[in-house]
Amino acid sequence: MLDQRLLPTQEVYRTYTNCLDVAEAITEMVIRGAPAIGIAAGMGIALGARAAEAGTVEEFRERMNGIFEIFAKTRPTAVNLFHVIARMKKIVQDAREIDEARRLLEQEAARILEEDVKTNRQIGRNGSRYIADGDVVMTYCNTGSLATGGYGTALGIIRAAVEEGKRIEVYACETRPYLQGARITAWELLRENIKVTLITDNMSGHFMRGGVIRKVVVGADRIAANGDTANKIGTYMQSVLAREHGIPFYVAAATTTLDPDTPSGDAIVIEERRIDEVAFIGGVQIAPEGVFIKNPAFDITPAKNITAIITERGVAEDPKEKGIRGLLEARA
Repeated sequence: MLDQRLLPTQEVYRTYTNCLDVAEAITEMVIRGAPAIGIAAGMGIALGARAAEAGTVEEFRERMNGIFEIFAKTRPTAVNLFHVIARMKKIVQDAREIDEARRLLEQEAARILEEDVKTNRQIGRNGSRYIADGDVVMTYCNTGSLATGGYGTALGIIRAAVEEGKRIEVYACETRPYLQGARITAWELLRENIKVTLITDNMSGHFMRGGVIRKVVVGADRIAANGDTANKIGTYMQSVLAREHGIPFYVAAATTTLDPDTPSGDAIVIEERRIDEVAFIGGVQIAPEGVFIKNPAFDITPAKNITAIITERGVAEDPKEKGIRGLLEARA
């Protein structure tokens, strides 16, 4: 894994051979982004299976159930993680031999990665038609190659538009408190030679009101049945500003992010992270000792604020009317 905590000043790759270390890397955000979390979990589970000591298939299943529980607790909001765990669980449940299960789990982990890259490229093709030549597009958090298996979701749409020859400029919000936009999105876009301007999160309304920003494209960690979307904390605020200024607000995500079992955003579990992520920036304390701090990692953008949800299977325009029903039918 490229340790995303150290970007943009250091590029450090870490190799993991133990499933518990992979789970810790997910929790500590060495790797982040809903699709990438799922991929890492799949590979971590396969590592766990390789090392699991068991004399019978029943013992092996018991060992694996413990590993599944560990990964399920790493990042509770991202639904991709639970799709991957379900896929791996089925292999373990259906296996007749331990060696067969280990082999199939490794194959499945590799397949999940391959599927994600193909999915992202198709999201890019489906979404690029919403981006016009000369557009200035604002994005939030990081939704590029580092948040996925490769290419990206929201950034994948921007990449696809650029590959079609469109002249695109990106305004990247810094994305407090973890600064994924400043540290990671800006780093990715610079490496792709895509023009990017970094702004603080509270500057977006100024540039929307001034007519600079013309589109907003973000990712998603979970999309409820009614179209409400969980994404990085601050996304909701940006959607309200976009709606106020009549700016299209697009959500780009794989259909694995759709969660038909969750009726609305009110039922999505919001991860709370450590307060030091707010109290410190780059190891420097910015808040006084003893102050109360809250650090929800995500918020909910209501479907009424979303112009369209763009997936690899199609696009749900005006999701407040139909939610994700059409996308679920396409997924099936």
